[in-house]
Amino acid sequence: MGLGEASARGTSMEGDCLSCIKYLMFVFNFLIFLGGSFLLGVGVWVVVDPTGFREIVAANPLLFTGVYIILTMGGMLFLLGFLGCCGAIRENKCLLLFFFMLILIIFLAELAAAILAFIFREHLTREYFTKELKRHYQGYNNTDVFTSTWNAIMTTFDCCGVNSPEDFEESIFRFIKPGEVVPEACCRRNSHLGEVGFSNREECLSGSMLYRNNKGCYSAVVDYFEMYIYVAGALAIVVLTIELFAMVFAMCLFRGIQ
Repeated sequence: MGLGEASARGTSMEGDCLSCIKYLMFVFNFLIFLGGSFLLGVGVWVVVDPTGFREIVAANPLLFTGVYIILTMGGMLFLLGFLGCCGAIRENKCLLLFFFMLILIIFLAELAAAILAFIFREHLTREYFTKELKRHYQGYNNTDVFTSTWNAIMTTFDCCGVNSPEDFEESIFRFIKPGEVVPEACCRRNSHLGEVGFSNREECLSGSMLYRNNKGCYSAVVDYFEMYIYVAGALAIVVLTIELFAMVFAMCLFRGIQ
């Protein structure tokens, strides 16, 4: 009798533990599902928006890339949350296994990205960007992705070159445009009655420090994203931890289902 009661109590505790894991996994994945739906909705709205915002995004390579990153992340989170919720509530072993495999793939991809970022970290130095700018920046060729991206960066952050406007000396840009010291994207802009125009384009192109942006883009971008970099790093650690727990929960639930 004692052994039977102990066995029944153990079985009951296992059932309670399994039920707890099941509902924790459902809540966790429902939040992921909502987050994915929100990101997916924002991305789709920007792409199909009829008010002209789509054209603004399409004209800016940074925004254009960002929108499709949001769409991809939203779609993956949406699918992940949906599979996790369905697998947990219905106690479906196939869905749970697929959920586990999907998270494992994402986890390994993130780990590989972190390792590659560490290995190729020297490609994020000032010297590397300066060398690439001198070799490839063409000034006004909007069909060239490298050039249009740099134009967008210099316009967005009100900066010029990697370190300073002097980066354009002995560059391919000066070879293409020998009469211009800096490109148009380096020129200072002012807004008047809602219209944005150059302070003095001709003086800027001739090299006048009064009418050009003199701060380098490397410092401008790092200063702007400094807080976001730390936040992103902390979030990355949190996400990896959550993914590990999600895999453990999924496998526990998978093995607990009879």
